[in-house]
Amino acid sequence: MKELISQEEIMQLLNKLYEQSTQGIAKVSPPIEELAADYLQKNSDVDAAAKQFVNYQIAKCTTSGFVAGLGGLIMLPVALPANVGSVLYVQMRMIACLAYMGGFDTDSDQVQTLVYACLAGISIDQIIKQAGIQFGNKLAMAMVKKIPGEVLAKINQKVGFRFLTKFGIKGVINIGKAVPIIGGIISGGFDFAETKTIANRAYKMFIENDVSVLGEGESVDVEIIQEI
Repeated sequence: MKELISQEEIMQLLNKLYEQSTQGIAKVSPPIEELAADYLQKNSDVDAAAKQFVNYQIAKCTTSGFVAGLGGLIMLPVALPANVGSVLYVQMRMIACLAYMGGFDTDSDQVQTLVYACLAGISIDQIIKQAGIQFGNKLAMAMVKKIPGEVLAKINQKVGFRFLTKFGIKGVINIGKAVPIIGGIISGGFDFAETKTIANRAYKMFIENDVSVLGEGESVDVEIIQEI
């Protein structure tokens, strides 16, 4: 297995993971539309459904068996340790499903990029403001659709650079050190705190439509997900 990965390969990896996260994996996980519908039908409103979904996902994914079981089923364009690919897949799927529950079009390039930014934990508000885009008080799909391609490219570049520079230097990272970026494996399971931080960020962005989360980086630490 190649030890180093480039920024371009990181974006190829994220794109493939997003495709599998939203469309599901045959005989393993359904498309997010079906996953979201299951929780929405069981709860009285979107907020309750989203909280139940997140709590269950975190609880399920902290088990080593679940993470290990996904390893051989996720087909990626870049060779990664199975557990790293599994962590990325489940966390990205969690974010994308919350976006869908919140009424965002997960087939759009704009939402896909916001999912990446949420996973990476980067601040993107300045990039958006510099492009002259004003979101107002709430994040809405109508405004998200107005983010032009050149702005999406800048955000994606920042996402890729984030993954490269957090644990590496000069444009490459050691795969063995990449795990903590997305919630490192501890005793075969998820880093609960990191995964919950990502869930909180996604909840604020796509369920509460909180524009302020666009300016928050890795330091986001708001307790919004309550046990059901």
